[in-house]
Amino acid sequence: MSMHLVGPYMTTTQYSRKKRKKLPTEKQLQAQAAHDKYLRKLGYTPPAERKGKQESPYKAPDYKQHQGTYTLGNNLVGSTAKRKENVYTGDELAGIGMLHKSNMVPVRKDSNDAKEIARMRRG
Repeated sequence: MSMHLVGPYMTTTQYSRKKRKKLPTEKQLQAQAAHDKYLRKLGYTPPAERKGKQESPYKAPDYKQHQGTYTLGNNLVGSTAKRKENVYTGDELAGIGMLHKSNMVPVRKDSNDAKEIARMRRG
């Protein structure tokens, strides 16, 4: 009857026992040794043997050393033909019509756009 008065600290979970770390099995130790051997073959020190911070095997190039000696490739001649430029001849458009308020639209000679604009969509 008095169990409902007990606080949240009263639980079935046991906090007094600590989890023990599992020791690696023989198979895991062999796999780790094979992996370390492979890393050494590649020229990399295995993590267990590193002391402190290790330098990266990859070095960034020193660009200050060769400054000004390289030429840029932005003035090289291309290997494809030059694209044909589009030139307006002046015989396609009849003019510019105002469809509605300030909506300017091009009017072509070969269409009925001018008539439709004049009717202003009134049928």
